[in-house]
Amino acid sequence: MNQRARRTSKAAGTAKGAGRGAREGGPPAGPRPPEFYKTFHRINEGITNAVDPLGQSAPIVHAQLAWLAHPQELAERAMRLSSDLWRLQWHTWNRALGLPSADPVTPHQDDTRFADPVWTESPTWDLVKEWYLAFTHHTQDMIYDTPALSGKERRRAAFWWRNWLNAMAPTNFLLTNPVALRKAVESGGASLARGHENFLADLKAGNVRMTDPDDFKVGENLATTEGAVVFRNRLLEVIHYAPRQPRVHAEPVVIITPWINKFYVLDLTPKRSLVRFLLDQGLDVFITSWKNPDATMRDVTFDDYLLEGVDTIARVAREFTDARQVHAVGYCIGGTALAMYMAWAVRRYGEEAMPVSDWTLFTTLVDFHKPGDIEVFIDRSSIDYLCDKMAAKGYLDGADMAASFRLLRSNSLIWQYVVNGWLYGETPPPFDVLYWNMDSTRMPYAMHAWYLRELYLENRLIQPNALRVAGETLDLSLIRQPLYVVAAEDDHIAPWRQTFAINNHVTGNRRYVLSSSGHILGILNPIVHPPKRRYWVADAYRSDTTDTWRQRAEEHEGSWWEDWMRWLKPRVGPEVEARAAASERFPALCPAPGSYVLET
Repeated sequence: MNQRARRTSKAAGTAKGAGRGAREGGPPAGPRPPEFYKTFHRINEGITNAVDPLGQSAPIVHAQLAWLAHPQELAERAMRLSSDLWRLQWHTWNRALGLPSADPVTPHQDDTRFADPVWTESPTWDLVKEWYLAFTHHTQDMIYDTPALSGKERRRAAFWWRNWLNAMAPTNFLLTNPVALRKAVESGGASLARGHENFLADLKAGNVRMTDPDDFKVGENLATTEGAVVFRNRLLEVIHYAPRQPRVHAEPVVIITPWINKFYVLDLTPKRSLVRFLLDQGLDVFITSWKNPDATMRDVTFDDYLLEGVDTIARVAREFTDARQVHAVGYCIGGTALAMYMAWAVRRYGEEAMPVSDWTLFTTLVDFHKPGDIEVFIDRSSIDYLCDKMAAKGYLDGADMAASFRLLRSNSLIWQYVVNGWLYGETPPPFDVLYWNMDSTRMPYAMHAWYLRELYLENRLIQPNALRVAGETLDLSLIRQPLYVVAAEDDHIAPWRQTFAINNHVTGNRRYVLSSSGHILGILNPIVHPPKRRYWVADAYRSDTTDTWRQRAEEHEGSWWEDWMRWLKPRVGPEVEARAAASERFPALCPAPGSYVLET
């Protein structure tokens, strides 16, 4: 309940009590004691959390109340709406009479739902499209223009409204989708029969499938780079890859992958494998493959992930290669863990004995002030709800997290597959990235609850000495090792302008790269000719803003992998004779991709 609502509730309760006391002939009721309002507030929060734990309705109600409290702004908006609706009505009359008329409302550039010509050429379907777009655009614009509402509340209200409006799109229903009707007629109903089969298959899978899971198998046509598991504990398997060159650089590269989803995002099909690219460059590569936790691991903490995970693979790689230091890479949450490890290791080992010589981050947040579209799920009541749910099970189900991420892009990640699969009867094409995306993992209760509260909710990582991990307080400003940062231009999970904030907190030399595309494909960016993508690159300084850096950055066609190699390879030591995947000290426990990655 916001401050205005609390004042209203207090005033209403006081007035009601006073009136009752006068009618009963007793003394007028005085002000309620503070304990009464605290109790009332707790009861109200309890009801809200029970009915709307993720806060779907509250921001929408707040937006409506804000408009009602600002009648002048509401009247101005109504006048604008009336003008736009008049233009739309004029367009409707023209189309009904067969007269030419340009669409007054056009889909956004990335909205492909109405791409088929029938939505423009047919007057009937054109009007269905236009009225739907007019309603949705005006609704969204009004929410974003809501007076006296915080930016976060506006974004949350717009998110839930957008998902409802997307679900109600005419393209999602057979009788209001002319393309589906045409395919049904042309196929003699076969498309509907196939769509029904797809629907039943999705129902059995408990998910709207984005690709056929039978098209891929880990270890057979995904994650096929040769290597061996050379270490295993309760949290991770350490995979050391077999060399692909006769000589390799002496100091190893250690990759910290996210424990949300599985490590082979960096080793998909051979042409897209970042791991294979590094091996072809003569680098010696170790990677984390995290255990998929179950209820027995409910009490595993973030301290355990740092000590038994990040610190352990750094130790194993150094002992295997006899190198004094490693070159660390962290991706997404794995990168956040690596940043925390760097700050921890400076305190634990000291500057002279640092296990990491330099580090690289892919699409990584350390400042969670604006954590991207996922912000709509981040408030105290939502996190309390998730933590209670995790406490009951012992973990957060990966399917729940995957569903949340798909809601962030519901048109492209949900409704596109509903329409193509159920209404058109099409089988989704094989796509290794989407298969990996569906291969979700669980999060142990203690670790994930701590992570959500301390980083997303309280944002303590950027506060010097505010966060204590594995016996050490963390201060990012103590990290002096050179840093290479990669962000993605269209990343909605780790927005690039927010990832840039790390330059304000560490003190080593920093090189920052902005790649085109999004959270996954901005990183899985193999070198191809002609180039498919581009990137901007320049050194970054603490005085930089995102705008000043962008003005100075050089734009290049192609893959940033080439620039990274120019930065990294001079640092990884001289070439030595290539080492086998396993050794006498670290024998092969099983071949890559290991056993943990196969757990469901």
